[in-house]
Amino acid sequence: MACSSFVKLNAAASSWIAGQQSVNQRPGSVARFPNRRVSVIRAGSYTDELIKTAKSVASPGRGILAIDESNATCGKRLDSIGLDNTETNRQAYRQLLLTTPGLGDYISGAILFEETLYQSTTDGKKFVDCLREQNIVPGIKVDKGLVPLPGSNNESWCQGLDGLASRSAEYYKQGARFAKWRTVVSIPCGPSALAVKEAAWGLARYAAISQDNGLVPIVEPEILLDGDHPIERTLEVAEQVWAEVFYYLAENNVVFEGILLKPSMVTPGAEHKEKASPDTIAKYTLTMLKRRVPPAVPGIMFLSGGQSEVEATLNLNAMNHTPNPWHVSFSYARALQNSVLKAWQGRPENIEAAQRALLVRAKANSLAQLGKYSAEGENEEAKKGMFVKGYTY
Repeated sequence: MACSSFVKLNAAASSWIAGQQSVNQRPGSVARFPNRRVSVIRAGSYTDELIKTAKSVASPGRGILAIDESNATCGKRLDSIGLDNTETNRQAYRQLLLTTPGLGDYISGAILFEETLYQSTTDGKKFVDCLREQNIVPGIKVDKGLVPLPGSNNESWCQGLDGLASRSAEYYKQGARFAKWRTVVSIPCGPSALAVKEAAWGLARYAAISQDNGLVPIVEPEILLDGDHPIERTLEVAEQVWAEVFYYLAENNVVFEGILLKPSMVTPGAEHKEKASPDTIAKYTLTMLKRRVPPAVPGIMFLSGGQSEVEATLNLNAMNHTPNPWHVSFSYARALQNSVLKAWQGRPENIEAAQRALLVRAKANSLAQLGKYSAEGENEEAKKGMFVKGYTY
């Protein structure tokens, strides 16, 4: 293991040296070293656009609305308010979200499921056009879900690399400008070195393919909340995972200025006896990020991972009390949608109330991105946790 770590560190150091030597070189030129030639590889014709898109999503006071749940998971959301899982009902719910007036004041990007990317409103207006009108960048979930990882400790790996290039090209034509790929790491299951490496390599290949087709990749190795471990163990695993991820991102020549990250916050396991405060979570999370994430990365867009709406917002707010080298924001699904569903209840007469509920949560997280949020006045429903053991997306 020590030998393997030395080889990785040596390779990473060589890559860093090559990057420093090539700063003043023209793209495509070759840096010369004694007994070695290193090619300088770029993301191709989309590089400038990727950087512009990433900066747009990582804009002050704004974050990402994640509505990329699979049809099965969206069905669970609808079932919670007594609706059948039909395309009509899924379209109606997503139309409610994506046509909310003023949403672009707080939301810079929306991650869509493939079905949604190609859908329109009941008036015939494409959802991607609804987003663009509010200066919200359309994104697309591109992975094909988790399957068991043979040879591991009951862990999983994310599939979807086959055909990804052609699918990404089609998504770009449809208007998507960023992509999301979610894989998971389980602390109670180890994690095994095999699972960590598979997660990191898959994310890196996906990121390279996405950039090659004009999509900014969101890199998301979710460290699940499952377990009774302390926050120190989460920090240890997070540092291990992100070190591996960035090693393989560099190996695959991914342009760091043209990616976004979607990490888990560093928290104790959901079943740990002691709950951490927002300040403690911020301290451990920012420690991990500063040790592992280059400042070239424009945005850190946290997932909520089953925290309550208020918890996720308070923790984000604590991380923005001091300046950070990256835009530190949110990419929430349940922590933005839970109140919306309860307000809507599937009834047309409740659409405006549901949209107001979305704006309340979006504005709260916008303030948290600026470090100006207060939980004063939040209702009890927003404080209820949404953790589900073994949750699938």
